[in-house]
Amino acid sequence: MGQMKLLLEHAEKAEAATLAGWKSLGGYQKTEAILKGKSPEAILDQIKDSGLRGRGGAGFPAGLKWSFLAKNTGKPSYLVCNADESEPGTFKDRYIMERMPHQLIEGMIVSSYAIGANRSYIYIRGEYMYILRILEKAIAEAYAAGYLGKNILGTGYDLELSVHPGAGAYICGEETALLESLEGKRGNPRIKPPFPAVQGLYASPTVVNNVETIATVPYIVAMSGAAYAALGVKPSTGTKLISASGHIKRPGVYEIELGKVSCEEFLYSDEFCGGPSNGRPFKAVIPGGSSVPVLPIDLFMKTASGASRMMSYESLADGGFATGTQLGSGGLFAMDDSACMVRNLWNLSRFYHHESCGQCSPCREGTGWLEKILHRLEAGEGKMSDIDLLVDIAKHIEGNTICPLGDAAAWPVASHVRHFRHEFEYHVRFPEKVRDPKHNVAAPIARPS
Repeated sequence: MGQMKLLLEHAEKAEAATLAGWKSLGGYQKTEAILKGKSPEAILDQIKDSGLRGRGGAGFPAGLKWSFLAKNTGKPSYLVCNADESEPGTFKDRYIMERMPHQLIEGMIVSSYAIGANRSYIYIRGEYMYILRILEKAIAEAYAAGYLGKNILGTGYDLELSVHPGAGAYICGEETALLESLEGKRGNPRIKPPFPAVQGLYASPTVVNNVETIATVPYIVAMSGAAYAALGVKPSTGTKLISASGHIKRPGVYEIELGKVSCEEFLYSDEFCGGPSNGRPFKAVIPGGSSVPVLPIDLFMKTASGASRMMSYESLADGGFATGTQLGSGGLFAMDDSACMVRNLWNLSRFYHHESCGQCSPCREGTGWLEKILHRLEAGEGKMSDIDLLVDIAKHIEGNTICPLGDAAAWPVASHVRHFRHEFEYHVRFPEKVRDPKHNVAAPIARPS
């Protein structure tokens, strides 16, 4: 099927980074036409018709989310862009903001207009300070040109837009923790309900969407929701950006038409990942960022029934967590047979332990236990009982926390042990080899057929 170019049509053009260059490529024409020719209700209908799902990981229908926004509350409504892209393996939003900042600003304008927000924010990951400066420059250009501020383009619509940096906390990618941080508080997730659509920023109705979702909105309204829904394979409509990394020849950001590209094509085609970088066979793939279940290469390519697995929400989830995974945020990383799955899981668990806010006991204590046990196994000091203990701890974390970080920490553990238990057992049976720094512990291990 090949790449689809919607959001990334101008990504490789240097002029896309400035207002003048973006306008020369047709930028802001959609925004002007929409503000002057569409009502907020008409825009909302188009987003609903498009089937656009949140591109941050959860995949919740964006139009439905917008429709939940509380009306006639006497309080202002807010749009907050979640640009706290901290999921390991994901860098697509950075790509948009770095190369085409006005694409996001146009999305903020149209989306804010659609939900009746006159004050909006872009909350950006603390490590993206150089991109913060890019966005601030682009926002200043938009104000000077009359695309932001009072009476935008003579339409009577006002919008104030600011970019706010976080302090490098992964937990602030969760929308309620993000709102707490934006209000100047510690970034702890809130108990829901109430949901942000009813009581969000400053206890007012708020929509939170990620960069890719918001950047897509002007394109949908310009082409019509029905036309966008015709892309992809329902209910996975439209296009999706994939951040590809790992042991591949061509790491980068790719745009696919959902359900039209097979996992095999994406991994091996020269138009996408290009196959393994060093000629070694692939062992495993994590397709949606570090929080989704890992799959052995055979299950990534084929479903349990033997059908070709496609790059879509439904196809990747086929079979549930026993044989499937999630598309998530689209942060795909592939590992060849030199990768040690115990070491990989230990690295992931260290991350989730470090990034837990500590508010919920199962996550605060459980992520620490996971890290300690995995470190013990990786150091050649583990016991066979440790393997089942990992799974048991993960089960007690999953579903027992305020926010999804607990699930994000548990799912990789369960899937690594489920599919690569033989490697964990190897670490217990041959501790002297595991402790030998010259020994590649992954090399002699073959997954049972």
